[in-house]
Amino acid sequence: MANSIHKSGFVSIVGKPNVGKSTLMNKLVGENLSIITAKAQTTRHRIMGILNADDFQIVYSDTPGLLEPKYELQKAMMNFVKVSLEDADVILVVVEWGETFDEDMFKPLTRINTPVLVIINKSDLAKTTEEKGKKVEYWKKIFPSSTCLTVSAIKGTNINAVLPAIVKLLPEHAPYFPKDEMTTRSERFFASEIIREKIFIHYEQEIPYSSEVAIESFKEEDHIIRIRAIIYVERESQKGILIGKAGASLNRVGTEARKDMEKFFGKKIFLETFVKVADNWRKEKNKLKQFGYLEA
Repeated sequence: MANSIHKSGFVSIVGKPNVGKSTLMNKLVGENLSIITAKAQTTRHRIMGILNADDFQIVYSDTPGLLEPKYELQKAMMNFVKVSLEDADVILVVVEWGETFDEDMFKPLTRINTPVLVIINKSDLAKTTEEKGKKVEYWKKIFPSSTCLTVSAIKGTNINAVLPAIVKLLPEHAPYFPKDEMTTRSERFFASEIIREKIFIHYEQEIPYSSEVAIESFKEEDHIIRIRAIIYVERESQKGILIGKAGASLNRVGTEARKDMEKFFGKKIFLETFVKVADNWRKEKNKLKQFGYLEA
């Protein structure tokens, strides 16, 4: 019989780039909603994943990594973080094993009254239990009222301790979303993110950061989904690199993305990809509005 007390809340997952936030959220939700690559700043949007049980609903928000914004896209990314923190009932601060307190990045988090759960990731690097204890003490001094846990998101070590710690901090509230929902994002969004993940994996230097994916057409039929995607880059030279000799590089991206989409959507996928140039799109507000980073 379900518990008569129901807890629901928004849980914001924050941290500096490449601390394993997205891996952690995917583990907690049980679905690959956030793309994961070895490169920093992979996450650009606020991606919400919903976990339901009989007596609780958790709405996770994976956010872009904390950074000092240098251009309009990064400003928009940090605004997603700001909004997520304002909505949050619980804040998961994810830090790496060797990371130390960064006053510029974390100082605002030490001033808020929202319950904080510090997740110290990559704890498999610790040589002893005593070493883990010292690391917990260090972060407890910075966030005195917080709960601190050591985990390894990739290996899954101690991940099962995170959920009970979150539920304990949730307020009593009715569910915010229907129980069968897993995310607030559209299928088009996840199709574009899967393609963008492949670009981050296979290209170096500025190509991943200069690229944006827009789904021009998404037509679902009984046994197949037909998708037409436009990959935008900032310069003509980048277009040539992304396409590759005789289209080989773009074909590889398309093939791998199609396979992952078929797993994600559970249907056959027909995917067409094209590359276009959108000059300096990361620095121009009208283009950022077009790509969904700013309100129109």
